[in-house]
Amino acid sequence: MSGCDASVLLDGASGEKTAAANNNSLRGFEVIDSIKSQLESSCPGVVSCADILAVAARDSVAALGGPSWTVQLGRRDSTTASFSAASTNIPSPLSDLSVLISNFSSKGFTTNEMVALSGAHTIGQARCTVFRNRIYNETNIDSSFATSLKANCSTSGGDDNLAPLDVTSPEAFDNAYFTNLLSQKGLLHSDQQLFNGGSTDSQVKAYSSNLTSFRTDFANAMVKMGNLSPLTGTSGQIRTNCRKAN
Repeated sequence: MSGCDASVLLDGASGEKTAAANNNSLRGFEVIDSIKSQLESSCPGVVSCADILAVAARDSVAALGGPSWTVQLGRRDSTTASFSAASTNIPSPLSDLSVLISNFSSKGFTTNEMVALSGAHTIGQARCTVFRNRIYNETNIDSSFATSLKANCSTSGGDDNLAPLDVTSPEAFDNAYFTNLLSQKGLLHSDQQLFNGGSTDSQVKAYSSNLTSFRTDFANAMVKMGNLSPLTGTSGQIRTNCRKAN
């Protein structure tokens, strides 16, 4: 949680994987393991897990039709992870707009950058347990949308049942996420907060009608995120196994 240092990949009860916002949510660790294994076979001790994550994020977005950007390399890996820092600093899907703005600001991101990065929710899924309250108790939600979600997310049970964050085009990196918000079809409470009569409404509207603007702003914000307090030089290490320190 200190920066782009692959701390999230470290296993252990005190690590970041088990923090509330990550537990049973983050996936794909085996993909990183496979990439790391192949790189260690070809050039041992050269490519860090942090660099792998940064490149994989860029390539995943591009593969789904999103923008690409230049990834600076040379990061090193942390030797520790922090459950408490992850629990405190990662925005909750239940967060209000003011909390989202504050969380991102604490890491040096503007409100505009926060909205752009939230557009990553144009892909991915969320568990019933994090959107149940929204579909049953909130009023700023399209009624038909809420009803469709209740079929797979009852008032009790089925906590791990999944729904796409972007109901319109869940496997394409586009601006449908923002269009959905205009129709009150944000899956998470925190999603709909971006278009709920607050200071970010105008930017959501702008992105919903201007894909190019969203793509540009998202790519720039991802470059900034990838450069967030990296470990370089003799700081940290290049892990042999991304799941544990050397």
